[in-house]
Amino acid sequence: MKNKCWVLVFLLGILLTVRTAGAQSFLKRYINSFLNDTSDISRPQFLLYPTLAYAPETSWEIGFSALYVYYANRDTTHRLSEINAFTFFTLENQYGLWLDHANYGPGDRWFLLGRIRLQSFPLLYYGIGNDSPPDFLARVDANQVWVKERVLRKVRDNLFFGLEVDWQRMQQVEFIPSGEGDELVLPAGFRGSSNVGLGLGLVYDERHNVLNVRNGLFSELAIMRYNPFWESEFNFTSILSDNRIYRPMGKNNVLAAQLFGQFQSGTVPFNQLSLMGGESLMRGYYTGRYRDRNQVAGQIEMRFLPFALGFTDRIGGALFAGAGQVFPEIGAFDWKRMVWSAGGGLRFLLFPKKDIYTRLDYAFTGEGSGFYFFIGESF
Repeated sequence: MKNKCWVLVFLLGILLTVRTAGAQSFLKRYINSFLNDTSDISRPQFLLYPTLAYAPETSWEIGFSALYVYYANRDTTHRLSEINAFTFFTLENQYGLWLDHANYGPGDRWFLLGRIRLQSFPLLYYGIGNDSPPDFLARVDANQVWVKERVLRKVRDNLFFGLEVDWQRMQQVEFIPSGEGDELVLPAGFRGSSNVGLGLGLVYDERHNVLNVRNGLFSELAIMRYNPFWESEFNFTSILSDNRIYRPMGKNNVLAAQLFGQFQSGTVPFNQLSLMGGESLMRGYYTGRYRDRNQVAGQIEMRFLPFALGFTDRIGGALFAGAGQVFPEIGAFDWKRMVWSAGGGLRFLLFPKKDIYTRLDYAFTGEGSGFYFFIGESF
């Protein structure tokens, strides 16, 4: 597997020589602000750090990540809101800007949940279906825009209902076959497309801290309609179901589980098929290693937050396992064709008062493995 290992370069800053006393003082204060979290728990917190990664298709990748967490009106009885941003460029002249957010308004009356992706970045295409080959068939170079936003209103305790919009645009698409052999069969949308989906979402959310849930339930049911009437080049429907449960196991441990399903009908472009893999669900597989119109996947994770080490209360860990399958039609689902992933990782308590950890996960599958470094739990 060609996965990236993300590195927090602020750790390298400890090893670098800072030439000016002013810079040294700033660096010490900056590192101390999250290593020794002495701030008021209600105070918003901001973290900015460089990142470094390498992959054969991108060469060296240099970027910056930022995390901003806060309580609405600094009221800690509200849910913790977060904004996560990441920007990068590579030595192959590729670039991107990512923005994820989960924001709760005063009284948790409004819930804004979404993500934005702007990037010129290669994708690896393995084909479509659960029987796609383990080696990618083509590298896909393209410029992409993806904006998915949910605007939800609380209708009763923990229950939100509202509108969802999804806009995905792919331009200047080029499929570059990985090698000689059979002629590559190009999928729907291989020339690029722009598709707008409008729909409705129903969310039940008991989470108080979306970056590290200790106890509660989360469930989302959404239906999206992509139609030429509102300038969508492809005509299809997508139904998404995402269900998660978190239960405390003793004082510090958490048992978390997720069941995810996506079901689509109509003509779906290859970049909007249900994609399996990535840093959150079915870790160890490249995002899009398996893709098809439908997907069912689940995972379970045991979190030790933190370990009972005695000398520190800021180091934890996790063990996880998952299974899933993509398939073209509902009747094609077969329990015997599930693929699996498993692994474990370490956790470091970054913001003690807000109970936010960084995670370094190692996941392996029947085809390979991968490392993942992020702030916040995977789900």
